[in-house]
Amino acid sequence: MGEVCDSFSGGTPTTTKKQYYGGSIPFIRSAEIADEITELFLTDEGVKASSAKIVSKGDVLVALYGANSGDVALSKISGAINQAILCLRLSVSNEFIYHYLTHKKGLIIATYIQGGQGNLSGEIVCSISIGFPDNEEQQKIAHCLSSLDEVIGLQAKKVQALKQHKKGLMQQLFPAEGETTPRLRFPEFREAGAWEVRRLGEIGKISKGKGISKSDIKP
Repeated sequence: MGEVCDSFSGGTPTTTKKQYYGGSIPFIRSAEIADEITELFLTDEGVKASSAKIVSKGDVLVALYGANSGDVALSKISGAINQAILCLRLSVSNEFIYHYLTHKKGLIIATYIQGGQGNLSGEIVCSISIGFPDNEEQQKIAHCLSSLDEVIGLQAKKVQALKQHKKGLMQQLFPAEGETTPRLRFPEFREAGAWEVRRLGEIGKISKGKGISKSDIKP
């Protein structure tokens, strides 16, 4: 990797300096490498006074530390990164590297982060060996997989929209707290009157499981 990619990590401006935060530069942290918006923003002064580095949209970002160590993403925005992120830039196809590292994530974690403990480093990532076809085949593979990513992303947005729609319907199809009539009813039930309020124990049998001890388990 180190032979074909330019790589660098960032840093975090001193948090006690208020003038370093609240600017217009997105500050990308490891859990946000695939996001289109960040929680924090830096000022120009904050970037200049720290080791935070600027990445561009389309750069490959690798999470080095934390619960998402090993995650890989193509940056959706330009912004500054902290020390928990490694940025990789290729002269030909960043997308090919992104998909390859995503494919190899399990192997990378198993090799370098045994048992889920520990962190990656820029040195480790840059030491990873990758097979490269010619540029035309790289681009063909990257385009194919990125097209699927786009479809998956669109489906995810549809699913999220449906979840929100369902949540809104539930709020209207079930009576609000302290009420016995829902705000929204199907046409054939609009004249059916209020719902009957009953305790669960009155309409069904309630039972629970039983714990077992080791002595109860037969070999």
